[in-house]
Amino acid sequence: MKSKLTFSKSDHREQYEYARARIRKRKRLMRHFIFFIAGAILFLIMDLVLKFGKDSLPQNWSAYLILFWFFILLVHALNVLLLNRFMDKEWEDRQIEKLKSKQMERILSLQKKVDKEYPISTESLQNEATIQEIKKDMENLDDESDHSKYQPK
Repeated sequence: MKSKLTFSKSDHREQYEYARARIRKRKRLMRHFIFFIAGAILFLIMDLVLKFGKDSLPQNWSAYLILFWFFILLVHALNVLLLNRFMDKEWEDRQIEKLKSKQMERILSLQKKVDKEYPISTESLQNEATIQEIKKDMENLDDESDHSKYQPK
């Protein structure tokens, strides 16, 4: 049995790729947060100091825009920091194993149904075994025998 502390090269590579993807997601989240702060400051300056859109936009339009952007940032943060913990690589592997076992159960049930509806007679099984034995004998003969008797004279 393989110890949990013993990893193959492929396991190390897979762990490395998974960690790299997680770091990439966190990096994007931090970049999103920095853009949010810079954008919020810019919108507040445009609205409160420069009075941009005073006539055409609703009063305190920047607050609505910042609130909407904050909601998007919050969803992004929840996805990266919270959902990835629950739905990480181990969760994915467990789901794959569940699906594989369901598929195997389905295959076995279909095989039983086929075997029940179309039974193989013992005579055909014996013929198949005989054919397999002949093939093995032919392989052995090819390895050991003199092929000169098959040459044209």
